[in-house]
Amino acid sequence: MCNCSCIYCNVDATMKPTPNELNTKEALHLVDDVYDFGSKWFGIKGGEPLLRKDIFEIIRHAKSLGLKVCLLTNGHYVNGEIYDNLVKNEVYTGVSVDGPEKINDALRGKGSYQKALSAIQKLSNAGILSGLTAAITSLNYRNLDHVVALAREYKAHFAWFNHLVPSGRAKQSIELAPSPEQYEWCLNKLYDLLAQAYDGKFEIHVHCPFFARIFKQRDPANFQDWYDHRFNGKCTYLAFGGYVSAIENGDLIPCFYTYLEPLKPQLLGNIREQTLKETWDQMQKSAFYTGFRDRSVLKGKCGICEYRDICGGCRNRAFAYTGDFYESDPACSYIPEGLRK
Repeated sequence: MCNCSCIYCNVDATMKPTPNELNTKEALHLVDDVYDFGSKWFGIKGGEPLLRKDIFEIIRHAKSLGLKVCLLTNGHYVNGEIYDNLVKNEVYTGVSVDGPEKINDALRGKGSYQKALSAIQKLSNAGILSGLTAAITSLNYRNLDHVVALAREYKAHFAWFNHLVPSGRAKQSIELAPSPEQYEWCLNKLYDLLAQAYDGKFEIHVHCPFFARIFKQRDPANFQDWYDHRFNGKCTYLAFGGYVSAIENGDLIPCFYTYLEPLKPQLLGNIREQTLKETWDQMQKSAFYTGFRDRSVLKGKCGICEYRDICGGCRNRAFAYTGDFYESDPACSYIPEGLRK
């Protein structure tokens, strides 16, 4: 559920509960399973997770097991008893904000910027502001430095930028998808901000596979260390099992953009029926996932690109636009050497 109606929402969240949503007992079991799997963190996003009436029962259970808890919110409910509970339970809380007030409110709804800013200020004062997150769109791609400046002003640990995949509500607002040229400009600008900002205390993360190509072009000497230890934008299909998430009905997915129809073969199962350990083991044996280890299976320019082993494009975006997981990522403007020759 969510009280906002962000026009790029990849899950089309509304105030209507999802059918067959995990109940409290099942959510607590999910926490146990995350702990048994060996994770150090329990991460919660939405929709708007603070709308769940049992959210702090779930959080307290995670904390009792020794898990650290992080949560992503739009900021509307970070006040009163909810704020007190976030502080009391030391929940590392991130806030979504998509640029200056006028642009943010055009994307996320009137008044949402001031709500987010109020939450950022409170969480910062309490020492639990983890980071700020933004979606890269054609409306805000030139204004993302505002998010970085805001994050640094309020002593967040990071600013996180997500590329746009047309799933959920975003399928109805395709004009928000940046053009390849806009992505190229924006990602180079984010590289400039990263180069200026990274000091061991603050980081900029870009969740977009071809940001790896831009970093390597701009800073080949430091690329490998960054790619191995700080790059969170690898396509989870190509990274082979780098990410597993349980969505609100218990379905297990490999990427938070996997709200695409049909949900096979990428659907990994359901937490009601199998554990995360079992899911992980199945991924290691899956012909679908192991097949991506050979990047030559990719088609078009992604398949012949000299950067395919560090990038390979976004497989969900390729599927969303073409119906084929193996096609080229249409958001990338780069022309491989083979095609230029």
